[in-house]
Amino acid sequence: MKKILLIEDDTDLFALLKYNLEKEGFAMAGSQTGKGALDLCRQVRPDLILLDIMLPDYDGLEICKAVRKDPDLLSTPIIFLTARASETDRIVGLELGANDYVVKPFFVRELIARIKLQFRNQTAPARVLEAGGVQLDRGSCQARLNGTLLNLTATEFRLLEFLMSRPGVVFSREQLLNAVWGQDRAITDRAVDVYVLRLRQKIEIDPANPGLIHSVRGFGYTFEPRVSSATSAA
Repeated sequence: MKKILLIEDDTDLFALLKYNLEKEGFAMAGSQTGKGALDLCRQVRPDLILLDIMLPDYDGLEICKAVRKDPDLLSTPIIFLTARASETDRIVGLELGANDYVVKPFFVRELIARIKLQFRNQTAPARVLEAGGVQLDRGSCQARLNGTLLNLTATEFRLLEFLMSRPGVVFSREQLLNAVWGQDRAITDRAVDVYVLRLRQKIEIDPANPGLIHSVRGFGYTFEPRVSSATSAA
């Protein structure tokens, strides 16, 4: 059952959407305020977010930006529900990371159709990730470099998996800590540097001149193969 998180301050519309979406077979959670919306998203881990832009206590655009910065929510579809109908508003909303933009008033059946379209567009995550000579098998929790099995720790594997599954995306150390080590942790963000160094020593031809995991000065790291890796430097 797909979970939908609804953040909408209009009491009547909230109740109407909740009733119809549950009738359609979706599991519903929600809030009528913007305060705590990001924490609620992290708690519920929804399959899709319906988000009002003009909330009484918060800007829905800011919530969208915060969701898109969270590595665990990065790919969660967001549909804006708003009375802002101008072309500029639509463009801003979509550029901030929304997947769709529905202008009020709207037909509930149309919104349900748009929601189902988002779910049809979703694909199951690939079991095997391959890039730059690295092959990572999520099923067996093994990684190979040009066919040679890599001796990775569980944490190294999770870090490599997270980065490989989002090639070209730059993540801060804080985002990587949240994604790999979780919210409840007793380590500093410098632990990320240590683990990236260890990974480079195992998957890069020249760890001092990496071609797979790149540092982005003042921010963090990204996985983006730029050269073909031929041998392991384990």
